[in-house]
Amino acid sequence: MEHVAETPTVQAPAERFTGDVHLNMIEPSSEPSRLVTALVRFTPGARTNWHYHAQGQVLYITDGVGLVGTCDGSVVRVSAGETVRCPAGEEHWHGATDTNLMAHIALVVGDGNGDGTTWPEPVTDQQYAEALASRH
Repeated sequence: MEHVAETPTVQAPAERFTGDVHLNMIEPSSEPSRLVTALVRFTPGARTNWHYHAQGQVLYITDGVGLVGTCDGSVVRVSAGETVRCPAGEEHWHGATDTNLMAHIALVVGDGNGDGTTWPEPVTDQQYAEALASRH
């Protein structure tokens, strides 16, 4: 058994996120396990860039209200206690609404060379505004 008493909170990299986002790594990818787990906290209006995962991603919402959008224009509103599964290769983004923070635990299975995530481009302000207007 290994007891990890604390992981440092770090600012999420600006080249992958818009707005104020903080993360705590829970489990980095390390052999033999390739599970990568992090607690990610988004302030109102903050969000990820568009991205996709070689092995998919699971998001467990721990606090607040957020949005998850896909490249086909689908947007879901999420809140604490809900889970979203993003299949392998599905381009998507996630973040807080404009008026509430949102926190989630992100789980990804790495591909042996990191976490298997590809980060194309930021979600534009217009795309985010459209997601806010269409959430259900």
